[in-house]
Amino acid sequence: MRAAPWIFAICLLLSGCAGYQLGPTNGSVAGSKSIQITPFSSKALEPRLSDAVTSQLRKSIQKDGTYRLNTSGDPDIVVTGTIETYDRRQLSFQPTDILTPRDYRIILVARVVARERSTGKTILDRDVSGRTTVRIGSDLSSAERQALPLAAEDLARSITSLLADGTW
Repeated sequence: MRAAPWIFAICLLLSGCAGYQLGPTNGSVAGSKSIQITPFSSKALEPRLSDAVTSQLRKSIQKDGTYRLNTSGDPDIVVTGTIETYDRRQLSFQPTDILTPRDYRIILVARVVARERSTGKTILDRDVSGRTTVRIGSDLSSAERQALPLAAEDLARSITSLLADGTW
């Protein structure tokens, strides 16, 4: 009788872990397929934007571990992308001046296409967005320059999630 509450507690704790899965969630073995990230092109007029997005996506793919990053040779999947928009929107304003923004939200939208190299089958073809919030100090351009990698990282995480969780 004394062991019953303990057994119940242990069963309750173990049942919470039943839905967790370690490794890729799309049913493939981690690192069994290789992926190549081609440099993104950009329609936005923001300098160094495509470099930041491409670099962050490569880092995110490596960190995730579902695919091996292939920089040379013949990959299984080729990812291309175009940065469609770079948008800055005001979130809040100075308490003493309702015309001067204090915080901005930076939003990146990229069209991402992933294809199997051998068959040409399109795996992913959609717009993906990433965003971050910027607190403006005395210099808007330097604040944006510091926030750009954060928005690119958020975009890269979204793309990696779509690629890793795909069902092909």
